[in-house]
Amino acid sequence: MRIITGTARGKRLRTLPGERVRPTTERVKEGLFSALQFDIPDRRVLDLFAGSGQLGLEALSRGAAHAVFVDNARASIQCARQNAEDCGFEPRAQFLQTDALHFLHTTADKFSLVLLDPPYADTKTAALSLLEEVLAVLEHVLTPDAIVCCESPIDQPLPRKLAHLVAKEYTYGKTKVTIYRA
Repeated sequence: MRIITGTARGKRLRTLPGERVRPTTERVKEGLFSALQFDIPDRRVLDLFAGSGQLGLEALSRGAAHAVFVDNARASIQCARQNAEDCGFEPRAQFLQTDALHFLHTTADKFSLVLLDPPYADTKTAALSLLEEVLAVLEHVLTPDAIVCCESPIDQPLPRKLAHLVAKEYTYGKTKVTIYRA
């Protein structure tokens, strides 16, 4: 994994060992950020289910003002923090080890770019349930001009609208990226 472009272009990122973590592939990340390229500067980013932090770090490299990285695994938060340090982004980053839904229910922060890459569950029902729960409570953390990006399996149906935002879908093999924007 590496940062594709921006101030940390080409910087290699640490990854978490094992099969439990599924990082976003380079192809999917390139497609996602190609669709967002002119919308990133000065945004306040929420990287929910952060893992190694690669999506939020890519946004910071491309000019986002600040990023909050949330993951329930200590190893993930440590990895994301180390990657941010390695890229020189730690002053513009915050790291929280907590459950995604707990964070959404308790935060008063507002975000203009939300990156969602939840774990693909063992069953479609569990994955759908987690994603539906997150999307259902996301509205109160969004700014009026917010963009929400969600990575999911291609066969997982997602709502066509989220609050005042409308979905556009992109497919990359077995992965679907849904971008909600006004």
